[in-house]
Amino acid sequence: MNKYLIVGLGNPGEKYRYSRHNIGFLIADELVRKQHTVFEASNFGEIARFKYRARPIIVLKPNTFMNLSGDAVRFWMQKEQISIENIFIISDDLNLPFGTIRIRAKGSDGGHNGLKDIQDKILNKNYPRLRFGIGSEFMSGQQVDYVLGNWSEEEIKLLPERIDVASKAVLSFVFEGITNAMNNYNGK
Repeated sequence: MNKYLIVGLGNPGEKYRYSRHNIGFLIADELVRKQHTVFEASNFGEIARFKYRARPIIVLKPNTFMNLSGDAVRFWMQKEQISIENIFIISDDLNLPFGTIRIRAKGSDGGHNGLKDIQDKILNKNYPRLRFGIGSEFMSGQQVDYVLGNWSEEEIKLLPERIDVASKAVLSFVFEGITNAMNNYNGK
């Protein structure tokens, strides 16, 4: 049975734990929690392993910082011999309204440095990904402060439900495939 590598992007450390940029980590945490397992320290980050409907899944939270995530993805792809179509990268997206999910089978980095590094390191941009909208409610020149900043009070109220939907979208990708996941979750 083919293995799956689910990668939640974020930055390690308590300082960034609840920042908008760490939504990939938060979704990965929820996915692992629902499967009643835990992350363990390993090469290039923390990993958790479980099976979903008999499909082996490795969930990775890289500890390389967002902009160097490609090293971790490449290492685990090679170590576990996971094909590119069975990788699923979870990241934040400034171009989507808060909480909106967009799943794609391939695409550009869209200006996201974590995705850019992954594409540079695996020499391919044709990998499945889930982008989680964090909105763009910031003044000109304040983008870094915004993405590394914490969620607003209103966002915090809505976040658990949005993370739950995103974690279900990940499992849909694994069990039903990319096309069904896109049809069932894009824009939701």
